[in-house]
Amino acid sequence: MVDRQLRGRDVVDERVLAAMERVPRELFVPENLRRRAYDDAALPIGGGQTISQPYMVARICEALALTGRERVLDVGSGSGYQAAVIAELADEVDTIERIPELAELARANLAAAGYERVRVHVGDGTRGLPERAPFDAIAVAAAAPELPKSLYEQLEPRGRLVIPVGRHGVQRLEVVVRSPEGPAVVRSVPCRFVPLVGEEGF
Repeated sequence: MVDRQLRGRDVVDERVLAAMERVPRELFVPENLRRRAYDDAALPIGGGQTISQPYMVARICEALALTGRERVLDVGSGSGYQAAVIAELADEVDTIERIPELAELARANLAAAGYERVRVHVGDGTRGLPERAPFDAIAVAAAAPELPKSLYEQLEPRGRLVIPVGRHGVQRLEVVVRSPEGPAVVRSVPCRFVPLVGEEGF
């Protein structure tokens, strides 16, 4: 997976590649799909949700530009996979999921894979986690119609928010930096994610 899908494309951050090698993706997919765990594809995990394609997880993590000292919020826990990869790259990780059953699944998967220090919360991910803010970085694994204001406001100055933005299959993965002048979009690439559901989403 790492050599063909990531290194063979345009993922170059060696810390991200090493993190993707360490996290056992098969522990984060349903048992009947484990033989497909390392496919170059998103896979269903229940509740109408998916575990993101490995390439997109790597792109999000690379865009976060983590050094290992950060506090990170992962929005849309799903099965917990992206939170696990981020936990390899950052000091503290909180992850939030709106579907209680998926939050419980993420909690169990993270524990089974050895990532008990990741804090799993149930709630509206579009509103973030104000009680734990501010964050050095925020990663969102679902597409919002526009930049959620609450998430942006929970960033540290110069903090980075990586989020898919767009509607009806026309989406772009944006890297937004909190600056004194307001949100600065520093990078954007085409992508396709499930909708971000919540007060500041769909």
